[in-house]
Amino acid sequence: MAESQHRSQHRSNSGSHRGRRPKRTIDKVRLAAFEAMSEITGQGAYANLVGPAVINHHQLSGRDAALATELINGTCRALGTYEMIIEEASGRDTRDLDPDVVDVLCLGTHQLLGMRTPPHAAIDTTVNLAGAVVGERVVGLVNAILRKITRHDLDGWTSILAEGLTGADELAVRHLHPRWIGHAYADLLPAEEVGPALAANNVAAVPTLVARPGLSTVEELVTAGATATGPSPYAASYKGNPADLLAVREGRAAVQDAGSQLVATALARAEAPDGWWLDLCAGPGGKAGLLTGLAAERDERLLAVEVAPHRADLVARTLRAHVTARPVTICADGTRPAWPQGRFARVMADVPCSGLGALRRRPESRWRRTPDDVTDLIRLQQDLLHSAVEAAQPGGVIAYVTCSPHADETAGVVEAVLAERSDLELIDAPSLLPEVTDAALGWYVQLWPHRHGTDAMFLALLRRRS
Repeated sequence: MAESQHRSQHRSNSGSHRGRRPKRTIDKVRLAAFEAMSEITGQGAYANLVGPAVINHHQLSGRDAALATELINGTCRALGTYEMIIEEASGRDTRDLDPDVVDVLCLGTHQLLGMRTPPHAAIDTTVNLAGAVVGERVVGLVNAILRKITRHDLDGWTSILAEGLTGADELAVRHLHPRWIGHAYADLLPAEEVGPALAANNVAAVPTLVARPGLSTVEELVTAGATATGPSPYAASYKGNPADLLAVREGRAAVQDAGSQLVATALARAEAPDGWWLDLCAGPGGKAGLLTGLAAERDERLLAVEVAPHRADLVARTLRAHVTARPVTICADGTRPAWPQGRFARVMADVPCSGLGALRRRPESRWRRTPDDVTDLIRLQQDLLHSAVEAAQPGGVIAYVTCSPHADETAGVVEAVLAERSDLELIDAPSLLPEVTDAALGWYVQLWPHRHGTDAMFLALLRRRS
């Protein structure tokens, strides 16, 4: 299978396609989607960032904006699968095609197989797009490949691609995932849940709001039109634009997945001594915002740490609403402490990870990540957990958190650190979240989209002994 990562090495150095003059008349929606895909596959951009940017650039709104968003996110979500289908239909390796042609074909394939676009309309608009952004020389090729793709629906094509495969391999292909991710899920879930878990990643997450303690309440959000959703006691959902709510505009509430809320809540509920709290990897600030409010309820304060300057700035902006709580934000490396050791009552270590628990939010990431990415992160994750332990005072509690269910970067990291230290003990994390059922993984918490409607967050709680 051709990996979508390769395209940046073969694409011309022409840069962004914004502003290019098409030779054909083409609707702004398809052009915006193509420009976004070009940046995602050619420059490593993120769909959730570049998508809104190109939509705004083309001044799309309403149905057009929604259609462009679906074209971008839906194509990214099934990108590797669509490339395999294109190869099967054309008999050609996508690496032998112009990268722009591959992007155009993937957009057309999504319209044919992943949307309700009539086949003739999907082919006509895609051929028109190819002629406009690539040139007339590729029109016949694009037309021919798309017509061959119409021979089967998506289930038919994935059946062809999965022929001869069994178990996690077959489920991964049928549910539009790389096979290694299917195996990672199969290592953790009962066999009957692997398919539903993978399928849940193909359903866009509904934005969840957090009512930050001391600044707003779920009741205030409900009065403004939101709905209390749980399982977090601070969660609510809102069908409209969150910025329409006064509490969100003022920073007293924000968009935050309920899973992120729950791991912060568990840390706050654990028995611990009095003292400062530390958020070791705070960017972009969602958990820090919630932790600051929870600390203030105990008349305690939070130090938020972020290594990247632009993300540290985001954290500081997030915490501005907590005037009376007096949180502190610094830009520093969590593995090189710039703060007193052995001083913090509670430490949050939400470490950099593969992000396999947020695939429904980051549609392109499943095709960018590889098993090597997980391996490369493990040493950093262990170092950050060691640093978090050193920062905790005797009796202090450390939360090790990832937005990934992969065993190597979750339980594997915790157990490696436990084996190297004699001053740690595990806390029964599931017992601190009684409102969440079926999330216990031994003494750890593992959330899942298909079970809990949250990102697949992992939580381990540890106590530093004297």
